[in-house]
Amino acid sequence: MIAAELIADIIPPLKTSDSVQKAFDRMNEFRVSHLPVVNGSEFVCLISEDDMIEAVEYSIPVGELNLSLRHLFVFESQHVYDVIRLFYEQKLSVVPVLDQMKKYVGMISINTMMEYMATLTSIKEPGGIVVLEISNKSNSLAHIAQIAESGNAQILSSYIQSFPDSTRLEVTLKLNRTDISAIVASFSRYDYSVVATYNDIKNDSTQDRYDQLMNYLDI
Repeated sequence: MIAAELIADIIPPLKTSDSVQKAFDRMNEFRVSHLPVVNGSEFVCLISEDDMIEAVEYSIPVGELNLSLRHLFVFESQHVYDVIRLFYEQKLSVVPVLDQMKKYVGMISINTMMEYMATLTSIKEPGGIVVLEISNKSNSLAHIAQIAESGNAQILSSYIQSFPDSTRLEVTLKLNRTDISAIVASFSRYDYSVVATYNDIKNDSTQDRYDQLMNYLDI
């Protein structure tokens, strides 16, 4: 997916002639702390609450402020990972999107980004989650997928977390099955360290029968 596909037209940008008060009102209305400033289709800058907090008069135009975020934007053809990186590195609530001529075409809000991330990581889909600890020398996603598939499961999404000054990696897998006990056992059998599992619903009724017996004896 590219940036152009995530543009939401819900939040209008500011014009350089808009007042500081109007900028604050719009930020409060849409619950963001940044807004693009444009002149027609020309992108001027990205304004933040911090840029306006010390304004002497809230009636002055935002174009007269000393703005700090002039060059923060992505091109409409950039990959969504570039958008995520800019959100993260600059702690933004919106990201302006420009075309190849550097004309303003829209913005991506943090809410839109979160909705996309939920889809990207298959959060809405039912299934178990397995967290594995591996060495960066044994990082074979193909082998991990093979083990999951041998248990009649598919990996819906995955991501890798690295740690500073360490060769250790954590691989988080979202599977399309809720009964993942056999798959977890397979990972252990292949010497993968299973750090944690979530949403693991076992189909074995033994535990249910045991719980029923304990409830009966308590009566």
